[in-house]
Amino acid sequence: MTARVLSSVRVFLIALIAISTTAFAAPKAELWPYWQQSNEANTLPINHQIWQDLLNRYLSQQDSQTLVNYRNFSDDDKWQLDRYLRDMSKLNPLEYRKAEQFAYWVNLYNALTVKLIVDNYPLKSITKLGGVFSFGPWNDDVVTINGKTLTLNDIEHRILRPIWQDNRIHYAVNCASLGCPNLQPHAFTASNSDHLLNLAAKQFINSAKGVEVQANEVTLSSIYDWYASDFGNESQLEQHLNQYRTTPIKLQNVDYDYDWALNEAK
Repeated sequence: MTARVLSSVRVFLIALIAISTTAFAAPKAELWPYWQQSNEANTLPINHQIWQDLLNRYLSQQDSQTLVNYRNFSDDDKWQLDRYLRDMSKLNPLEYRKAEQFAYWVNLYNALTVKLIVDNYPLKSITKLGGVFSFGPWNDDVVTINGKTLTLNDIEHRILRPIWQDNRIHYAVNCASLGCPNLQPHAFTASNSDHLLNLAAKQFINSAKGVEVQANEVTLSSIYDWYASDFGNESQLEQHLNQYRTTPIKLQNVDYDYDWALNEAK
């Protein structure tokens, strides 16, 4: 292969990598019908205590950011995280009521994300995971439930979003990035989910990474751009934001931004 051809191939590969790491296309909500089933007569709770113990040990609050101490995960706690995920994968979530299922899927998503970072630490961003031309690990197989292999995108966009149709879900699932809504310090449960969703929405919308107002310009998290279909038109989005804002805003001269740096406690 000539030097000119090699140079052309190199330029092509660099261009593909640049495209894959700068252009983030958010998946649409597309229902996986199998996961709609539930048993509303079952009032038994799912035990998330192991996940709660890990949150207690490895989360820290710094200003408006809740950060994760990935660096200091002990071998025992790595085993505990694996144990929690094994326990969750052995359950049949369809045997539980919908409220219990919601907490199950959110906690599972967040625990799987933390495991991805811990298993691949150190790294600067979750977007560095996945295949050569992938933007992050969201389409990688990460867990098997009821004999069905799932990705993180399956959990968020084929189960959570289409079944519950609640835009506050975007404040609950965490992508291990500084621009993401905070990983909540409490495991979700059937009884606290609505409270945690409202709390997470309020935290994010009143933080600079969610909504930043400067003079006559407003910079919003790219979440509101990527998932515009969940938040509605500009008027509906403004109403949603002001529902949680301590200081109401008027959307004008809107720009979007997102920080993919790792949400790591240092």
